[in-house]
Amino acid sequence: MNSDHAKMPPHAGIGMPIADVDTPALLLDLDAFERNLARMAGAVAGTALRLRPHSKTHKSPVIARMQIERGAVGVCCQKVSEAEVMLRAGIANVLVSNEVIGRGKLDRLAALSREAEWIGLCVDHPDGLAQAEAAARDAGVVLHALVEIDVGAGRCGIAPGEPALALAQAIDRSPHLAFAGLQAYQGAAQHIRKYAERKAAIDRAADLTRETIRLLERAGIDCPIVGGAGTGTFRFEAGSGVYNELQSGSYIFMDADYGRNLDADGSQFDEFENALFVYATVMSRPGDNVAVVDAGHKSASVDSGMPVPFARSGLAYGTPSDEHGVLRVEGSNRPPELGEKILLVPGHCDPTVNLHDWYVCVRGMGSKSAHVEDIWPVAARGMYF
Repeated sequence: MNSDHAKMPPHAGIGMPIADVDTPALLLDLDAFERNLARMAGAVAGTALRLRPHSKTHKSPVIARMQIERGAVGVCCQKVSEAEVMLRAGIANVLVSNEVIGRGKLDRLAALSREAEWIGLCVDHPDGLAQAEAAARDAGVVLHALVEIDVGAGRCGIAPGEPALALAQAIDRSPHLAFAGLQAYQGAAQHIRKYAERKAAIDRAADLTRETIRLLERAGIDCPIVGGAGTGTFRFEAGSGVYNELQSGSYIFMDADYGRNLDADGSQFDEFENALFVYATVMSRPGDNVAVVDAGHKSASVDSGMPVPFARSGLAYGTPSDEHGVLRVEGSNRPPELGEKILLVPGHCDPTVNLHDWYVCVRGMGSKSAHVEDIWPVAARGMYF
């Protein structure tokens, strides 16, 4: 077992057959997961692109190390507390790809910079810049700051072009901040289903980013990082000639919602495999076409749609409550038996991971020899601040 956590979970043990794992459990198919890691690493190999995957997906230094071993330059975090978990586990290159506001958080981030190889944050407002400068000054450090620009997501970010240039110039003048580049993530594009529409959204984001880079160049400001991209669009950013760091996260697991995206030929997006599952047991059979499993809201997030039974056509999951989920049988398909175990593909992997303490890592999924090979803690679970 990995030594990142001393306490073994009660529902699984190393070497245990998958059939004996108690439920609900967060299962990781190691074979599919490792193929996903290799596919993304291969997508940037031999190019000028760098991979900086987002750790908010997995919240695991174990997985972050595996990504770095395959060529990633570091990781993204979304919260200072996540960055603390990563840094203290030896992940030395971290970008908080988000605005950090409030002296308490900024003091903690500045303190982290003393033990980091490289640590950065995003800014999108002069007041946020001033707060970061004050915290870095008082800590006697220099923080790397990216200007986040709104390239269509309608969330965080200053306007591209002249407003972004003015903020970059202010960073450049700040004694304790170093301008590190642009954060240009188009999050709203990740789940646009139609290929052409998804690509058009990223083309627009790339145009806005390209123009901002031109303004920076004319002002004599180097732009080392141009970061963004997610699992749903990374091929577009990679081919744009604008982005040089890709921040995809969900590719390692894939979830049911990303699977609803379409490729250019109209087929479902399948570049990566489902590797993450909620393992559930049928605990009740109230009717011939209904089964109830022991995985509800406390086991799987439904913000992006319901979990999907894996490799079980004719079964649909729905109407979850805290500890229950209902499987309805469609047509003449075989209903699951009482005590039968079901693999559920989460609708949204990131918040589902945050509901669990452990990954139960299985080798040989789908075979008679499927067994628990390792157990990893979700070390940054619940790190909200």
